[in-house]
Amino acid sequence: MEVNNIDIIVIFIFFLAMIIIGIYAYFKNQSSEDFFIAGGDLPWWLSGISHHVSGYSGAVFVAYAALAYTHGFSLYVWWAFTIGVAIIATAKIFPVYWVRLRKKFQIQSPLEYLAIRYNVLTQQIIAWVGVTLKLFDVGAKWAAIAILLNVTTGIPFEYGILISGGISLIYITIGGLWAVIFTDLAQFLVQLIAGITMFVVVVTRFGGWSSITGIWDQLPSENSQLFNDPYTISFAVVFLFINFLSYNGGSWPLATRYISSNTEKAASKAAYLSGILYLIWPLILFFPMWAAPLILPDMEDPSQSYGVLIEELLPHGLIGLVIASLFANTMSMTSSDINTISAVITRDILPVVSDKFKNKRTSLLTARITTFVFTFLTIVIAFQYEYFGGVLGLIVTWFGALIGPIAVPLLFGLIPFFRNCGPVAAISSVAAGLVTFSITKILTMDGITEILAVESMALEIGLPVIISMIVYSFVGWMRRKPVTKEVKDLEAAIAVKSDG
Repeated sequence: MEVNNIDIIVIFIFFLAMIIIGIYAYFKNQSSEDFFIAGGDLPWWLSGISHHVSGYSGAVFVAYAALAYTHGFSLYVWWAFTIGVAIIATAKIFPVYWVRLRKKFQIQSPLEYLAIRYNVLTQQIIAWVGVTLKLFDVGAKWAAIAILLNVTTGIPFEYGILISGGISLIYITIGGLWAVIFTDLAQFLVQLIAGITMFVVVVTRFGGWSSITGIWDQLPSENSQLFNDPYTISFAVVFLFINFLSYNGGSWPLATRYISSNTEKAASKAAYLSGILYLIWPLILFFPMWAAPLILPDMEDPSQSYGVLIEELLPHGLIGLVIASLFANTMSMTSSDINTISAVITRDILPVVSDKFKNKRTSLLTARITTFVFTFLTIVIAFQYEYFGGVLGLIVTWFGALIGPIAVPLLFGLIPFFRNCGPVAAISSVAAGLVTFSITKILTMDGITEILAVESMALEIGLPVIISMIVYSFVGWMRRKPVTKEVKDLEAAIAVKSDG
């Protein structure tokens, strides 16, 4: 696709705005607390919008656009709908717990409380495994936006990674979470304008509002089904559980949105806002992708469908706006990830490695250096994305399968019912989940699951987290011991309402 000067100006303005926001946010950071959790002073609507847009990336317009093209409406059911339900159903539980942990234990990282709940070894294992996982996850998102840039503008893949990663590296490193939050808001507005524009153009092309239901009669019948193999009902149930873990804090950046909220009520309201947006906004966002087979029949590579749609449907200027929104989606998610992972490294890992990192006077400098180094490593991973199964393989398979084992001891450690699950249970559950993932990877590659008539996608994604949960519960039950004073004090602290 060829972009003209108007498109280039729009994209340039977007990048310039991101850098200006980063510079503005720089002056709001006086400590690592400001850098990592915005001083614990986020209003609910900013927190909710940031929580929502942090769940999107350019992968939505590459990997998920391909699934919308080939599998239709089922994408909404197993992805957006399950996320919305998982967030709304727990809006008065985990968001509240995270705020109480910040206020009573001064945490800046979601993992800080694990040293109290279990021990330092458990905290370190979860931290190292999670940081490694996020290297691949963020790398996949840089690769996704680079693919889109190549399709929409002709920019070489390598340059696309360097542009999106480089701009993000600048504003995250200098601005911290405040920069992430402000850019999330700006990116949400850009996404809203671009998404509605694409929606209206496609609806108009097919004859008006009746096309919202009418296109399904022209598409293959399975495209309108709620579940479309291999994205079956069992896969959706598994993904619902994974989303329950992920969006309540198993994905550390999403926990940070709640930790940074200024009150418990604000955290719950932020969760409701994010969940409602997940139920409504993807119906508009995905509509052009669902209609793509009618506009672009018989595509050899459906992952390029959204990029080609832009070229087919939009005039110059609007093309630049949509391309900017694609940048916005990826940069929103990746910047959130990077900021929180940097908090984990700075607050949880480095102080254990050396006492010199406990110096509060240099904590802000350490935070910025950590952010820079981690971002650089994710860019390196992005260049190797094909080695790990492509964008969809990295995001759906690797992230979906591995987030559960990491999240189980993190979230269930907050629930009194699991108070007997100590360090051995936590470490065992993580190890069991990772081993299970490795085994299912081998089995699905060899085709053994199909021979056994097992739904391979649901198995590959769901079995690690199921095994992790079983091991966590079973080991905790088998090793029942008197609950330590530290755990009792932790339970008491987060059980008491701290504000309105």
